[in-house]
Amino acid sequence: MKPTAIFINTSRAQLVEAGALVAALRTGRPGFAAVDVFEEEPLRDPTHPLLTMDNVICTPHIGYVTRDEYDLQFSDVFDQIVAYAAGAPINVINPEVLAGR
Repeated sequence: MKPTAIFINTSRAQLVEAGALVAALRTGRPGFAAVDVFEEEPLRDPTHPLLTMDNVICTPHIGYVTRDEYDLQFSDVFDQIVAYAAGAPINVINPEVLAGR
């Protein structure tokens, strides 16, 4: 990759051979990286090379989620659990499965 390239991985760390990104960044090709996936998760080692490099931005894999989205998701899940417990499930993709209960 060019030294001006930015490598972005928000999918799966395993798409890149273990250690290859760190090695490439140390040579300056690519020049920068942004990742929210790691070879071992959760990443707990504060001395991990990706966390110490000036040319890397690291975020947790949930970096895209906003507080409003969390509130909405948890509200929806709670409503579905309450409806199921009341015997009137909602948002069921395959209701035929519930017919035999």
